[in-house]
Amino acid sequence: MRLWDLTPSAALIALLAAPEISSAFYLPGVAPTSYKPGDLVPLHVNRLTPIGSNIDGTLRSVVSFDYYHPAFHFCRPKPEPKHVAESLGSIIFGDRIMSSPFELKMGVNETCKSLCTEKFDQSSSHFVNRRIAQGFALNWLIDGLPAGQLIEDEVTKTKFYSQGFALGQNDEQDMHLNNHYDILIDYHEVTPGQLRVVGVIVQPDSRRSQKDGEGDAQGSCGIGGPPLTLNENGETEVQWTYSVYWRPSATAWATRWDKYLHVFDPKIHWFSLINSAVIVVFLTITVFSVLVRALKKDIQRYNRLDSINLDDLSGTSAAIEDGVQEDSGWKLVHGDVFRTPKHPLILSVFLGNGAQLFVMAGFTIVFALLGFLSPSNRGSLGTIMILLYTLLGFIGGYVSARVYKTLGGEKWKLNIGLTPLLVPGIVFSTFFLLNLFLWAKQSSGAVPFTTMLVIVGIWFLISVPLSFAGSWVGFRQPAISAPVRTNQIPRQIPPSSTYMRPIPSMLLVGILPFGAIFVELYFIMSSIWFSKVYYMFGFLFICYCLMIITCAAVTILMVYFLLCSENYHWHWRAFLTAGASAGYVFANALIYWITKLHLGGFVGSVLYIGYSLLISFLFFILTGTIGYFASWAFVQKIYGSIKID
Repeated sequence: MRLWDLTPSAALIALLAAPEISSAFYLPGVAPTSYKPGDLVPLHVNRLTPIGSNIDGTLRSVVSFDYYHPAFHFCRPKPEPKHVAESLGSIIFGDRIMSSPFELKMGVNETCKSLCTEKFDQSSSHFVNRRIAQGFALNWLIDGLPAGQLIEDEVTKTKFYSQGFALGQNDEQDMHLNNHYDILIDYHEVTPGQLRVVGVIVQPDSRRSQKDGEGDAQGSCGIGGPPLTLNENGETEVQWTYSVYWRPSATAWATRWDKYLHVFDPKIHWFSLINSAVIVVFLTITVFSVLVRALKKDIQRYNRLDSINLDDLSGTSAAIEDGVQEDSGWKLVHGDVFRTPKHPLILSVFLGNGAQLFVMAGFTIVFALLGFLSPSNRGSLGTIMILLYTLLGFIGGYVSARVYKTLGGEKWKLNIGLTPLLVPGIVFSTFFLLNLFLWAKQSSGAVPFTTMLVIVGIWFLISVPLSFAGSWVGFRQPAISAPVRTNQIPRQIPPSSTYMRPIPSMLLVGILPFGAIFVELYFIMSSIWFSKVYYMFGFLFICYCLMIITCAAVTILMVYFLLCSENYHWHWRAFLTAGASAGYVFANALIYWITKLHLGGFVGSVLYIGYSLLISFLFFILTGTIGYFASWAFVQKIYGSIKID
């Protein structure tokens, strides 16, 4: 049974119960292609990506290259390769899909077909040998399925298809270019004469071209002979060849992606998930019990003291003194707790963009959870994220305007302008600068200038007007009233203890939300940098919910302790303390860079650190917004529960 055959509630329950089964779900409405025997099956080529060295498994580059980069000397179709239409997300994430000269006929086995012969000069040989040493892989698509290699999981002993196959072989002495490909294609017969592609494996090999008198190049393709090594001190002639073998398979088209999507050691996911859930439940219960008991006692005492008539208490000075002595802590700052914080404009802009990110992330994860963002629909995840964030500009503008008006801001025109421009401007400027490095390296990951213009056009034509409309509606709404009056003269704040100072409190609180997503973050990072497909959205959904609960709970607890120490500057403290988890995300990226990546070059390091900073900045805005609004609701609740004259 497939996901779209279930009711939405049943599908959601199934995914929450076993998140790893999401690997079998596909985008509803994708129609299969059936072929008759002898029909041409298209083989499209994509970019070359680094997937790690075959010696130590470390990643040595983050720069990808076009398949038809001149230095690779791959055979080109006549007259020229044609670009295949791609989605916006696919282009941004570096896909460059084009046609190829390979001719695959459904059900027709072919042995040792020659594509072309190319000559590598010294420069090209050096370039390709360096790419082989860095562990680059070719990426082909046959009927939309990625060509891969058969791998066996050492832990679970299950076999699966890994996407991509090696450009060459590195035996620690020489680099051998793979110039022959054995293409094994699995097909499923739906009805007589109607065949569908359900699996693709490519077995690359390095074979030196045979000369006259050394064997028949067309008959053997140099099998059993010495491997091909590119000479960096002269020219090297390379003959590109391939063979095609068709194999019948019982795999149905609807489940053909199952063999590609493999969970490495799922026990790690479950252990992390259960561990995080137990910690979050324990933390939430602890915070709730502490706050409820303490607040209930405080509120009862404060209300009882306020109801005492001092004229009727003659002779009971000791009781009065005791009561006044107990009247301390968070109630004493009731006249300052809703005072306008410093820089309310920037805070409101960050909160508006954070609310926009929060809703976008939630919708994206739910859509992916329900199977609408299938890996078979390349770039769908990136496309939906961009479109959702653009269309949710109304929410960003509305939240920013309501917060700014509530905080007593007066520069409403500046707020309307900065909300859709400040955070997206920082993100786009950083992305553009990093893209310049990719352009300089002639990388396929460089987003074309026309695509950049399209993104800017979409933003200014759709998101900015929506944000303006949201701000207009937000400013027309009444300001959210505070439950207590604010004093004209600010109260003096006593010295705070060490753990309540900004830096220590940020370090203490920020690590807990990060701990809820640590394991999933590792797999997401691996998917991004090792060019793999991330599809475990069931685990991600639960981790996202746990992160929200943890972020809200620990920030509320921190704000309660802050108010009890008679410090009423909670606005920025709540935002920054919750957002401090982004610092741990960036620190984790640096540790990952040191332990898993050996990029070496300056450009690769700049790209990795730059994109990690960009991700951490967005995570800072997101978690800071969650912590702020949780704290705001808490402060509104407790000060609305006491009687103040």
